[in-house]
Amino acid sequence: MKIVETKVLRGPNYWSVRRNKLIQIRLDLEEMEARPTNEIPGFRERLEKLLPSMYSHRCSVGKPGGFFERVEEGTWMGHVIEHMALELQTLAGMNTGFGRTRGTGKEGEYYVVYSYMEEDAGVFAGEASVRIAQALADGVDYDLEADIQTLREIRENTALGPSTAGIVNVAAKLGIPYIRLNKHSLVQLGYGIHQKRIRATIASTTSNIAVDIAGDKEETKNLLGAAEIPVPRGTIIRSPEGLQEAIDDIGYPIVLKPIDGNHGKGATTNITNWEQAVKALEAAQLYSRSVICERFIAGFDFRVLVINHKFVCAALRTPASVVGDGEHTIQWLIDETNKDPRRGFGHEKVLTQITVDGFTEKMLNDVGYTLDTVVPKGELVLLKPTANLSTGGTSTDVTDEVHSANIFMAERISKIIGLDICGIDIMAPDLKVPITENSGAVLEVNAAPGFRMHIEPTVGLPRNVSEPVIDMLFPKGTTGRIPIIAVTGTNGKTTTTRLIAHICKAVGYKVGFTTSDGVYIQNNLMMRGDCTGPVSAQFVLKDPTVDFAVLECARGGILKSGLAFQNCDIAIVTNVSADHIGLGGIDNLEQMAKVKAVVPETVFPHGYAILNADDDLVYEMRKGLDCNVAFFSMDENNERIKEHCEDGGYAAVYENGYVSILKGTWKIRVHKVTDIPLTYGGKAVHNIMNTLPAILAAYLYRNITIDDLKQALQTFIPSAAQTPGRLNLFRFKKFQVLLDFAHNPAGLRLLGGFISKMDAYPKVGIISGTGDRRDEDIREVGKIAAEYFDEIIIRQDKYLRGRTAEEIVDLLKDGIRESGDGEIPVTVILSEKEALLHAYKNAQPGSLITLLADKVDASLELIKKLKEEEERV
Repeated sequence: MKIVETKVLRGPNYWSVRRNKLIQIRLDLEEMEARPTNEIPGFRERLEKLLPSMYSHRCSVGKPGGFFERVEEGTWMGHVIEHMALELQTLAGMNTGFGRTRGTGKEGEYYVVYSYMEEDAGVFAGEASVRIAQALADGVDYDLEADIQTLREIRENTALGPSTAGIVNVAAKLGIPYIRLNKHSLVQLGYGIHQKRIRATIASTTSNIAVDIAGDKEETKNLLGAAEIPVPRGTIIRSPEGLQEAIDDIGYPIVLKPIDGNHGKGATTNITNWEQAVKALEAAQLYSRSVICERFIAGFDFRVLVINHKFVCAALRTPASVVGDGEHTIQWLIDETNKDPRRGFGHEKVLTQITVDGFTEKMLNDVGYTLDTVVPKGELVLLKPTANLSTGGTSTDVTDEVHSANIFMAERISKIIGLDICGIDIMAPDLKVPITENSGAVLEVNAAPGFRMHIEPTVGLPRNVSEPVIDMLFPKGTTGRIPIIAVTGTNGKTTTTRLIAHICKAVGYKVGFTTSDGVYIQNNLMMRGDCTGPVSAQFVLKDPTVDFAVLECARGGILKSGLAFQNCDIAIVTNVSADHIGLGGIDNLEQMAKVKAVVPETVFPHGYAILNADDDLVYEMRKGLDCNVAFFSMDENNERIKEHCEDGGYAAVYENGYVSILKGTWKIRVHKVTDIPLTYGGKAVHNIMNTLPAILAAYLYRNITIDDLKQALQTFIPSAAQTPGRLNLFRFKKFQVLLDFAHNPAGLRLLGGFISKMDAYPKVGIISGTGDRRDEDIREVGKIAAEYFDEIIIRQDKYLRGRTAEEIVDLLKDGIRESGDGEIPVTVILSEKEALLHAYKNAQPGSLITLLADKVDASLELIKKLKEEEERV
């Protein structure tokens, strides 16, 4: 068996709109295609022995053990690998359970699709499952635990930390979108102009000065002391001599910690003699030359969390420790403690396993113990100097016990330092009374405080500490979203997208839009090329200047990675025709329609899916949509339109020379087609078709009036600047040149309809075929070209996509011959530039040269240059 291809889907996709995070493996079973599981002796027994937890997999049987029954009856290895990939992730602390296995149409080859939580772990799980399946089939041993540990490590290295993940999860539940901006903890919440950012528990609203102050422990202590907040006596030292002076002044016991340390790094507490003090100074100076020496405060370690300057919760923190039983060694006690099912690797579970490190050995050595020591029964042995959960510590929620005076003090501290999210470390006997009365003290104020101890306390009530952060960043009633109009289909997407963007810009929106020729932010070209996938869409959604997004969503991006957004406000499907058939596992029009249908399936319930009522496949998409539906048609008497509008629905139609909006039984005429420049006086029928969904989308967004639409339609001029590669017509003195991006049979036929209405002769077509299309599609391009052109020049695209130039030329010639017109002159000039120059130099008066361009920018520049030269002459 071998994996042919792996795709990571990160958004709504072909397999599922709601389950965004999927791995899609194209798996070639090779000789295993002939060996279903029931024909491999002992396969089920070996599988059940290696992965007994898979008994919980119900599979299609619908009950525990159902999957093993399927294995016993006989199933193919792709199905087994799907289930194993899910189980491996679950065993590594990533509980996930959606999967599908379907044939690709090629014998022995399957799409194995399964969900993931962390994409690197998901990819590894698939690869490991193939290895495991082969080992089970061959009857050889396999080290499963090594793979599970690798998955745990991948998870720890790539997953958001519990604090960041908690905030992101709450945001998602409240409908606030998010984008992870790097491989660490930097996350964007919301889109465009309304976005906020978090990094761990520091927000974009957090004061940089406040973070700087909190990072300087001495500065923090000085500010708090000046405000009559109880803090330990102490000073800054940089040498053993300074340490001795500080001890002479303060006396034992003391605490030493780096001045700018965090998470307890380099800190040593309860130092009672000079030898301990010297070692502690060396440990602290590994992190900072300047070290804080302060009086050790007896009591318990409390963390108080304040968000938006309001007290949220408090926890008692206990360092990692064991209690002696008088019989077993400290190492045995640690091992037994780690058997607690609540303890896991890293952030896998509520508690973290206790590891033995240099800090542990030092603390044991300080009290005369080793890992082999048998501790008296009942004696508490501390194993870490700090109470962090990440080092095996525990937490107990004490929120409801905190005295009102301590709450007031904590909120006041947050304002003194200026931190809107802060963790205040307090050492005191308890927080039930004011710490000013029980000799307690504030030890530190922390920026980016960890939330894990509050979200999942070892003892006590879990606290939803993430929600106050979201409430601070996004006041009630706001979601951080910007309007999104998504456009998909086979032809007309780019022109429709550009027209909608133009309309929205005309009424004052700061529009970001993506097209097959680039990404634009407020009409400024930011990225050049085919930008119709999720990366380009995210580029727009991440831009902090954008307040309206219009996104062209093509087949390729949906199949490769899924959509960049979970929901949109309006989706348009222009049409579905035969293009890209046979690519990416899409072998017929019905499958292509399913790909395009992903976009309208993401529309919010209050939004609209705008569908082409003249296209049967697009019209069928209305079924099962959880949103409003509107239609457009070139025929106002289309029965589908009439029925829809009689029920009070919205539609856009072409009628009596006008583009009009139907609102129930009312008709609103928007503009006369002959006065819309985009339609070239009504000759460009396909641009009338593109105008209909554009005006309907803008109208349904509510903030755009009919007068706004009229004005925008009049000012949207088809040109190389406004619509590059779409009906760009250049009038030379004696002939005309038309450049268009039509690249499939349906698009060429629409273009041909426009050309046929133009008064020109001869009509010369410069055409090409796209190498990764089916033979019949390339022939059809040649056949259609012969219907509309008097002369044909065949060129080649820059990228041949798996064919030779000769193959493509021969298929085009076959199509031209199939047209039945054997009199059409055909010239082959493979260079697009040379083909255009040949047509230009041999142009007859009154002729029309039509270039179906591949390199749109280069050809436009060449045509402009030729035009300028003619004008100079």
